[in-house]
Amino acid sequence: MIILKFFISSKIYFKKASVLFFVMLAFTSSKAQNTVIDKTAVDNFDIQRYLGTWYEIARYDHYFERDLVGVTANYSFKDNGKLKVINRGYEKTLDGKISEAIGKAKTPNKDLPSQLRVSFFWFFYADYFILELDENYQWAIVGSKSDKYLWILSRKPQINKKQYQQLLDLIIKRGYNPELLIKVEQKKKKKKHLI
Repeated sequence: MIILKFFISSKIYFKKASVLFFVMLAFTSSKAQNTVIDKTAVDNFDIQRYLGTWYEIARYDHYFERDLVGVTANYSFKDNGKLKVINRGYEKTLDGKISEAIGKAKTPNKDLPSQLRVSFFWFFYADYFILELDENYQWAIVGSKSDKYLWILSRKPQINKKQYQQLLDLIIKRGYNPELLIKVEQKKKKKKHLI
């Protein structure tokens, strides 16, 4: 009788535990699905068209750009055919001290030219994936294998609210959290006056 009671109570406990386990599994699976981030880089990418200056419109916060404003990235080819990268920004204000880092970039896989690797120190390279790119190369969304890095870049120092929202929508669609973005203050371009 005692064995029977134990067996029945154990069976009920097991059923409750099983139900609880599957409810928790379903909850964590749906939560995990919501946080999955699409880090796929663009298919069509022409490095020649990507060269030149890009203005940082927004970014995820990270230590190596902390407190920098007016940030730009310039890409060019060196005489030896290697890709040169110059990141430049101002400390704290647009009148602040200039901070500059000169680095290099490479494409490890020629079949995936939009997945670059960038280095600013010796042989330590970091991922640089072009996730989204305007067909006229006027804006880009850049990330990496890690979901901790994200940038919105533009050929112009400012973009309008409508375009910014469209870029946020692309980021959200990929699973990134737009609330983590920091808008980067940029100098306004001086208007040319006709004489």
